[in-house]
Amino acid sequence: MLYYLFEYFDKTLDIPGTGVFQYITFRSALAFMLSLLLSTIYGKRVINFLRRQQVGETVRELGLAGQNEKAGTPTMGGLIIIVATLIPVLLFARLHNIYIVLLIVTTLWMGTIGFVDDYIKIFKKDKQGLKGIFKVIGQVGLGIIVGAVLYFNPAVTVRTDTGRTDVFKTVVNSTVIVPAGVEEKSTATTIPFVKNNEFDYAEVLSFMGDGYEKWAWLVFIPVVIFIITAVSNGANLTDGIDGLAAGTSAISVLALGIFTFVSGNIIFSNYLNIMYIPNSGEMTVFISAFVGALIGFLWYNSYPASVFMGDTGSLTIGGIIAVLAIAVRKEILIVLFCGIFLAESASVIIQVTYFKYTKKRFGEGRRIFLMSPLHHHYQKKGYHESKIVTRFWIVAVMLAILSIITLKLR
Repeated sequence: MLYYLFEYFDKTLDIPGTGVFQYITFRSALAFMLSLLLSTIYGKRVINFLRRQQVGETVRELGLAGQNEKAGTPTMGGLIIIVATLIPVLLFARLHNIYIVLLIVTTLWMGTIGFVDDYIKIFKKDKQGLKGIFKVIGQVGLGIIVGAVLYFNPAVTVRTDTGRTDVFKTVVNSTVIVPAGVEEKSTATTIPFVKNNEFDYAEVLSFMGDGYEKWAWLVFIPVVIFIITAVSNGANLTDGIDGLAAGTSAISVLALGIFTFVSGNIIFSNYLNIMYIPNSGEMTVFISAFVGALIGFLWYNSYPASVFMGDTGSLTIGGIIAVLAIAVRKEILIVLFCGIFLAESASVIIQVTYFKYTKKRFGEGRRIFLMSPLHHHYQKKGYHESKIVTRFWIVAVMLAILSIITLKLR
């Protein structure tokens, strides 16, 4: 909202200095600082409110060290992340930008699913929370919305010929710069570590003959649904010990912020020889607010945690990361910069599959890990959870750096 106010001051009233709000970097910095302040200063008030409402965590007996001490710790702390993200975005972002609209919808949509899940667990005393089928329906619904908007909305375009110089054109006795390249609708994405690294989902349907491109949504939308569902569930599984999900997510989102900024800037896109995505740079403002909220949340969520994010936070985090990656055409890189989520999810899938297989074959189920998800395996081995979290953060940093260097390493 402040963006439009200062745009009016600059263009209509010509007040000196107000034009600085046109710069994404300036607004991103303000969004980060405000979200950090909101999550740290007002986060304590939210925690006290949750404590007064007796919104405490019910801990299942898993035989883990320090587990019982966590009982009664306020949950639903994801509300801190959501509020501390949305307020700076509403103040500093260009709200008519289609990517910002999608991210706000994603935040509210996934936040609502997570909130309902936490509400059922806490107030209805149902440890299972929202039934899995309803979670999946919600995730699929968001995937359909995001996929349809990114595919059909005319404001979502790409441009790959960033090396072509702009030309000057005279229009009604005035000279304006007209981009020489053409912005076009595309379902292309980026393949890391490969030259000429664009892959178009439409190519999957090339066997259909002429005009197959118009049916690309049949491939693109299901892919979007799968990614949103997988990443949001991965973030949910990672949220098991103090500071793990928030810290690793902040690192992943920072990497995404770099991708977003360079992909939305035609100069950097040209230099790096990557796909230019018009208007996507505005997502940097959202990312800055989101990172600030996550870091501020860590003030209270680091060991020993004063609050847990609950599904309200973890599902929202996963949904936002997935939509960001898809929008900036880096969804294949999710396996790198969200490597922690992948490892946590894989450990559960492997554990359950192997247990069922061995039970069917030998009559007794066997396990590969001492416990899944993966962080519980290391707890069972005797590692303190703060050590596990720190080492997972280090791995997340390494994966984020590896993701970033794919901009040039191909």
